Formats: sequence, C-alpha cells, structure tokens
Amino acid sequence: MTLTALFPTFVHSAPLGGGTAALDRRLLRECRHLQAEDRVGRAWSARHYTGGYTSYNSRSRMHQVSPTFAALARRLDAHVRGFARALDFDLRGRRLVMTDCWVNIMRRHGTHSLHLHPLSTISGTYYVSAPVGCAGIKFEDPRLERFMAAPPRKATARAANRAWQTLPARAGRVVLFESWLRHEVPPTRSNGERVSISFNYGWF
Repeated sequence: MTLTALFPTFVHSAPLGGGTAALDRRLLRECRHLQAEDRVGRAWSARHYTGGYTSYNSRSRMHQVSPTFAALARRLDAHVRGFARALDFDLRGRRLVMTDCWVNIMRRHGTHSLHLHPLSTISGTYYVSAPVGCAGIKFEDPRLERFMAAPPRKATARAANRAWQTLPARAGRVVLFESWLRHEVPPTRSNGERVSISFNYGWF
C-alpha cells in the first residue's frame, strides 16, 4: 500500500546548543530568586498551578527585564527561525518575535492541565533542570475530537498514529510547537525541582 502523509503535526526538539552549563546556572539562580520574591505569582500559582510556581500571571516578559533571559532568547531565536522554515511559513516583510517568557517550577505531583497558547504563532519550553523521573510534555492529536467511530490504536502503534505523545524533559533541551497544539504536563514523580522556561513567539 502506498501511503501519503497529509496534514502532519511537527514538533521541534533539540539541544539548545553552544554549551548551556553556565547559562543554566544563571537561569536557575534567577528562577529561584523570582519565585522567592514574587508574592503575587506565588498566590496565583497556589490557586491555578497545582504543585508548583509559575510567573505566567505576574512576570511573563522575563526576556525584557533580565539580561540572562535575553541571552536565552537570542539562542532560541535561531531554533524558531529554523522551525519556521521547516513549516514553510511565508514571513516576507515580517519576523517572528518573542512576546512572552515566563518561569515554571514544579515539584513532586505537580501538574499542568491541557491547554494551548491563544494569539501566538510558535510556543515552546526550555528545560533548565529536569531531574530523573520528572514529567515530560504531552501532546494531543489535534484531530482527536473528530475520530468518531475510529477503533482504538494498537499498543505498538507508530508515534505518528498515537492520540497522545510525550516528549521527555531533558535539561539543556528546547521544544517548539505551533501554538494551537494542545499539550499538558502530567503529574511528575520526581522529588527534585523541574524548572522550565516557557515562551511564545508572534508575527503580527
């Protein structure tokens, strides 16, 4: 049988590159300092971010206020440009720009429910610290609600045919995806801190 792949969903996952040890140390220090002094963010997280802290609702443009986060953004720009080329985006006369950048710190049993990133083009996360056993990022097949009478998939189904796919969290690694793709972070089983920096890029 000859098969043609139509409407594939692409996700980019790769090391940040350029050596990350020194940058990660600075990022980790600033992430923890932010958590300690961000009273508003901690209060919001207690209500909306189970088992952890996020600066999403309080300090969501860290690349504009911290030279360390700005340095990360410059490295991420190269990944985003490459991903946009792979997606065949026509960006003549425009460019993708980081619009949001925030901190996430999750501990044991921490979770982040299924969501997407409205009004953005490309979203992603960079893992600063990812202890053994921490949860990865879980993506949902965007066609799932239209499967109607489809049979279940085999346990041995290829990744492209599964309704859910999880990419492991690994320190020093960046994951990019189109912002409409729904995703979540399942409960983490690690006792250590899973520290990530999430971000959005827009072109309008």
